[in-house]
Amino acid sequence: MTFTHSDTHASKPVPPVFDPVAFKATTRTQWDNAAQAWNDWGGFLTRWLGPATEAMLDMVRVAEGSRVLDVAAGAGEQTLSAARRVGPGGYVLATDLSPNILALAAENARSAGYSQIETQVIDGECMDELDAEPFDAVISRVGLIYFPDQVKALRGMHAQLKPGGYIGAMVYARAEANPFFSLPVGIIRRRAALPPPLPGQPGPFSLGNPDVLSSLLQEAGFKDVEIRSVRAPLRLQSALECLQFEQESFGALHQMLSGLTALEQDDAWAEIAEALGQFERQGGFEGPCEMLVVAAHK
Repeated sequence: MTFTHSDTHASKPVPPVFDPVAFKATTRTQWDNAAQAWNDWGGFLTRWLGPATEAMLDMVRVAEGSRVLDVAAGAGEQTLSAARRVGPGGYVLATDLSPNILALAAENARSAGYSQIETQVIDGECMDELDAEPFDAVISRVGLIYFPDQVKALRGMHAQLKPGGYIGAMVYARAEANPFFSLPVGIIRRRAALPPPLPGQPGPFSLGNPDVLSSLLQEAGFKDVEIRSVRAPLRLQSALECLQFEQESFGALHQMLSGLTALEQDDAWAEIAEALGQFERQGGFEGPCEMLVVAAHK
């Protein structure tokens, strides 16, 4: 049998290719859609991530009069924390890819009476294009993990800092330390027959290895990297309340489920609820979570 050129290639599987442009567009849509729900969970977010946030702000020396750039600020719960520290003589610029969620950050700043907060819609990978006076600190809470080009993002943040200025970030530690999130992801990935993430692909646990995180910051030009592990358990009334939080706030889970029928999606959520039930005890729910808080300077 004689094979043509096209015949010999037809049987070869085409390897999956990560599309950063499509990923970013999807991420923007997810956060635009989840913006109000994420904001409505603001009180819970303060209890859940507040201690780790304060540790991050301590590590980057945010104080009275500081100028702070908040990248991937979301609805701005940590922006308000930074604003309290810098006081009326300081300045905080909150940025995000999603205009919907950033509008809520601006509204929250106005409601709190913080005139030292401004907002600007900008891609976190394009910080080098930001026209602003240099900052004392750049922070990013659970945002860096979702940037397709993390080195580019960090180099852009580096460019916005004063000499000696600090960067601070919070990311999820390894998947095994965060079953509140990794269990649902694993269940959905299995049920939807999704392939594992490609090497270097952004995602919730893409920076969970401290060595990878440190190397990334050094590659972007930062010095004296410090990483702390901070326990941040999700304390809620029940596994069902945790499920509600994830359904309303984690748009990525819905995106992963999009190829399944409505009935199949319901079955997946039911299995997730059952899996999360193992963390119910003594009339409440405590989902294990561990954050890595990192700081370095220019």
